[in-house]
Amino acid sequence: MLITKEENANQEFRGIGKIGPAWIFTMLCLFAVFAFGVFGYSRQVVIGETVTGMRTIGVGGAVWGLYIVFVVFFIGVSFAGISISALIRLFGISYLKPLARMAELLTIIALSLGACCILADLGRPLQGLMNLPRYARVMSPFFGTFTLVISGYLFASVVYFYLSGRADAATLAARTNSKLLRLFYKLWAFGFKGTPDDYNRHSNSSFWLSIFILPLLITAHSTLGFIFGIQSSRPGWYSALQAPGFVIMAAISGTGFIIIIAYAVRKLLHLQEEITHKSFKWLGILMMILTVIYMYFMIVEELTAHYAAPEAELEVAHQVTRGAFAGLFWTTVACLAMAFLILFIQYIKGKTILGLHVLAGVLVNIAAVFKRFIIVVPSQTHGTLLPYRHGSYVPTWVEISVVLGLVAGGSMAYLVFVKIFPIVPLKSGGHDDGPLGVDLKESRFSHMRRLTAFGLTLLIGVSVAVIGFLLSARIGTKAYLDPIVPFSPVIFITGVMTSFISAIVYEIVPVSKK
Repeated sequence: MLITKEENANQEFRGIGKIGPAWIFTMLCLFAVFAFGVFGYSRQVVIGETVTGMRTIGVGGAVWGLYIVFVVFFIGVSFAGISISALIRLFGISYLKPLARMAELLTIIALSLGACCILADLGRPLQGLMNLPRYARVMSPFFGTFTLVISGYLFASVVYFYLSGRADAATLAARTNSKLLRLFYKLWAFGFKGTPDDYNRHSNSSFWLSIFILPLLITAHSTLGFIFGIQSSRPGWYSALQAPGFVIMAAISGTGFIIIIAYAVRKLLHLQEEITHKSFKWLGILMMILTVIYMYFMIVEELTAHYAAPEAELEVAHQVTRGAFAGLFWTTVACLAMAFLILFIQYIKGKTILGLHVLAGVLVNIAAVFKRFIIVVPSQTHGTLLPYRHGSYVPTWVEISVVLGLVAGGSMAYLVFVKIFPIVPLKSGGHDDGPLGVDLKESRFSHMRRLTAFGLTLLIGVSVAVIGFLLSARIGTKAYLDPIVPFSPVIFITGVMTSFISAIVYEIVPVSKK
């Protein structure tokens, strides 16, 4: 029993600590899929990437396949998670506040899965983990993906998630009977006393974090698009629409995922009062607008490629719309169009049918996977400028098992978190009924000390990030040489992380009692 008998009178703790047969059965099924993925990856490590469907470009294959497709997909899903949470705090969208934590958790898990997909794609992952931090060049979009997407973006999301859960952690620490979990909650809530000053500081820090995270999101996902969009020698990729297209599709698929998760949480934990129809209505309107924008991008992209594109570009476009990839392309179009119509008809009629919203969320995520496949593969198998024969790519059971195993692992992490922490913020998170009932008035000295600690941490972080960036850019040496200081990209990442740690410093520096 996790929560004391106060739980019987407090419906906020519904589902916390209760492990039933259905949950155990689901976890066992997910673990079986995860184990199968581990087995598939073990075959890839022992035998080599020949067990995958990936082959050399120009001799009949593609070097980027299903793993890269899901790198883009998982990182895309993460976009809507933290962006919606940030928008909730910036604009006070009350109907979406119950979804903030599940969106933040989705971001962290999705980014972690994206990083795992990158490692799965590497033939020698340990060597890649060593060389990328040592030699990454700022001139390459991979530098931005490594530092801003996988490291900076993930760490910023963790900081955001940590700070937003401190109030609830303090509540749980005061009410749990488990010594181990009490320690966990107290560590999470470290320095939180439940005073108005605590909540005011968190409001300030979350506001400024939201402001800084949103442009980081745009930059990170644009950088992911630049990996494809600035390769002028690869027909089908070289396009100014790749970066904005990646951002929009990321927002669509992420919003669809949040709708699916919110519906499941609402149903399983009986949170109909907390997660209302208006929450789904807001998400549906957002996804509907973004879907229209992305369909416009697709129309412009295909018209340009078919009307006056060079021969190689035209070949890729033909393969996508009426060749080897036509089935995936038109399925993508149909899924996006159906999702839009489902949401648009409900909007016109003023109705919010949750099942149809979930269906729209599923459709846009099917479209997202297929569209990422269409972006990644055709330009490798049919987009060579040299007179090579056309190739083909079909994922093998190894790649499919690894991807499914990652999805299962992420799902298990989500289910475990739901059982030890409220996925919907507690109503007792306000200072009017805070968990500890301590009322400390922050003195002017404490306020200045806090601001000084915050300012110094931020200054150190920014300074280290600038130094690391300049060193990674080979300032003082030639661009093709190794950086003057080894592991310069790590210095840059450390600076970025330290900058975000300043928000934690601002919240947890203790006040003086007067």
